[in-house]
Amino acid sequence: MKHFKLTFIVFGLFLFGCNQTGNKNALAFNEKLTDTAKSQTAQQENAKEHGQLEDKEIDSTKSVIALFKTKNLDKISDKISFPLYRQYPIPPIKDKDEFKQRFNEVFDKILIEKIANSKIKQWTKVGWRGIMLDNGEVWMANADGIITAVNHQSNFEKKLRKDLIDKGKENLYISLKTFESPIFSIKTKNYLIRIDELTNQKYRYASWKIGEKASSKPDIIIDNGKLEFEGSGGNHVITFVKGNYTYKIYRNIIGEENTPDIKLEIEKGGQIILAEDGKLIIE
Repeated sequence: MKHFKLTFIVFGLFLFGCNQTGNKNALAFNEKLTDTAKSQTAQQENAKEHGQLEDKEIDSTKSVIALFKTKNLDKISDKISFPLYRQYPIPPIKDKDEFKQRFNEVFDKILIEKIANSKIKQWTKVGWRGIMLDNGEVWMANADGIITAVNHQSNFEKKLRKDLIDKGKENLYISLKTFESPIFSIKTKNYLIRIDELTNQKYRYASWKIGEKASSKPDIIIDNGKLEFEGSGGNHVITFVKGNYTYKIYRNIIGEENTPDIKLEIEKGGQIILAEDGKLIIE
């Protein structure tokens, strides 16, 4: 299974708790999944498996709390599932060395103290999704104490994200520069695709042929996209309609090892005329 990571309080879920470590990771921050934690939390509150920790889970949680009390960076880095995704377009943290360099960007004084001073009752098991602190600011895999997602955003990351978005706009075609938040950019075999959130929870699709740049005029722009979640795991689809054509971008947060991160489907008259797997572009 892919890791299930709470991505950011962005799209409505996310995301993401997680399964066992060592499997293929999902993208947590790469996207917008606006209000991720909020939507995810709402689902969790209705989940039958939402409950207290078992003895083994309590022990592993206490171990993590102790590491943050002592601020033992080496041992904390051993408790992180990499890559650790940040909110798009902030690049993910790839490994232990980079984690040590960027530790204070993610774990600011507020979050360190929250974890270090947390009580076991603040940590809740949400079935196979994992264990969350409070409303999902931090997620761990069940029982093993591996941190799979951090949804807290420090002031540093808030500024960094704004700076990256502003810089990214400089390289966009002029009509694409206005949006509420960038969701993700992807590449399929034949297309470069960018998805942005507009106002009123609508999404915009812009597409170029592979080899073209986002600064050039897109071949297609569609502004009426709608987001739908598929179950409680975080997988979702954004659908765009233009005339007789329907464009669907499937985002797979959880799935089998060979499940693609992204899938593009184009339908005409209800029949699929094109289907291509895609990869997220992480700057």
